[in-house]
Amino acid sequence: MNETPGEETLDPEDWPQLRALAHRAVDDALDYLQQTRERAVWRPTPPEVVAHFHAPLPHAPQGAAAAYQDFRDWVMPWQMGNTHPRFWGWYMGNGTAFGALGDFLAATVNPNMGGGNHVANEVETQVVDWCRQIVGMPPETGGLLVSGASMANFVAMAVARNHAATVDVRAAGVASLPRPLVFYASTEVHSCLQKAIELLGHGSRAFRRVAVDDSYRIDPEVLTRAIAADREAGAQPCAVIGNAGTINTGAVDDLAKLAAICHREKLWFHVDGAIGAVVALAPNHRQLVQGIELADSVALDLHKWLHIPFEAGCVLVRDRKAHRATFSLTPDYLKHAQRGLASGADWFSDYGLQLTRGFRALKVWLSFKEHGLDKYGRLIDQNIAQAMRLAEFVRAEPELELLAPVSLNIVCFRYRGAGGSQAQLNALNEELLIRLHESGVAVPSYTTLGGNYCLRAAIANHRTRGADLSLLIDAVLRGGRELARQP
Repeated sequence: MNETPGEETLDPEDWPQLRALAHRAVDDALDYLQQTRERAVWRPTPPEVVAHFHAPLPHAPQGAAAAYQDFRDWVMPWQMGNTHPRFWGWYMGNGTAFGALGDFLAATVNPNMGGGNHVANEVETQVVDWCRQIVGMPPETGGLLVSGASMANFVAMAVARNHAATVDVRAAGVASLPRPLVFYASTEVHSCLQKAIELLGHGSRAFRRVAVDDSYRIDPEVLTRAIAADREAGAQPCAVIGNAGTINTGAVDDLAKLAAICHREKLWFHVDGAIGAVVALAPNHRQLVQGIELADSVALDLHKWLHIPFEAGCVLVRDRKAHRATFSLTPDYLKHAQRGLASGADWFSDYGLQLTRGFRALKVWLSFKEHGLDKYGRLIDQNIAQAMRLAEFVRAEPELELLAPVSLNIVCFRYRGAGGSQAQLNALNEELLIRLHESGVAVPSYTTLGGNYCLRAAIANHRTRGADLSLLIDAVLRGGRELARQP
């Protein structure tokens, strides 16, 4: 078909040329992943590289080949490092080669997952149901894929709030509530839950932080007393949030006991399973999350311990009607039809904030098919065993100190050498962490427990091997001794 003179497109003028560039890019990407162990875990971005990103707006075309070369020169070498076997910072998965191809394929077909009748919706529906089966929730459970656990927790808290409200909060707002709603979690809960409660209009003062035991798990007796006290004071308890793996230490609350409390008190039971929900797959440790199947809602991250490339989170809600009632809004231009592209029983936009949504389900669907869920379970067991081994190394070294029980795969420790005040040891370990990062040998992260600054290794890494743990211990001892010798 002849084009009208003057019309333009963003398709390539030379398809074979772009095809060759695409093959080169795939080869470079696979080399990058295959050779990741040979690189430093992390390198600081040099000032001249930072300066490159202050260039003016590119009005004139540069072309695909030149743009790709800029990526190779200015972007690819200076990454966060979380694909590396010795990256144990914060809590991040490593991604996979096939998962990355899944992102490419999703961008190629490029559907909008907000609604409409197309097969991509069936892929996401199946992935959500697979997630439901992972944690053992009943078949009537629904949900959707989101960017990560921060959004998953927000969605779940919105449903819990609206379900508990005795007025139409969507119409009248939280100011119409006859009694203030109160939410409960342990002092170890992730900050995204506080953000969710604040953004839902309740304020951080509606968020009760309940004391934990020596293993950093919520104290059920303290929780029960807090619920009773709030009722006595005229507030309305709304939801209890259990942790399937806390961000600081990986502690898992007694989820079955929390479920029983919520059933007795008629409260919504939510589990933040961003870290540990998928432990339900691990044959040697799935008992640690027993009770998660009793939750009213669960947040989980697939881009953490299942290594789906960012972003891939999921929220599961037992009561589909309550979930839909919280978010569904259908103006004339979004009415569902009986036939045509606008048909389809359910649109995912009715279950969350986004109308425009990417096809993140495809990389999950492909990855689960590639490896099978049993392998993911074995890898989770493998990481937990590695964490236990690292803790044994720490205990065996008089110069090191373990600062928290190891419940899952997070090890909190410090270099103490010959000792010193808390302030001195905190300063030493803070500098030690920075030097570890700058050396490129390993990337743990940090937290503070009981006023003590910790080196925190979150071993959620399918590329980690036992020898990597020995390298970390050697680097910590070497760096700690150097710092201890300094005046």
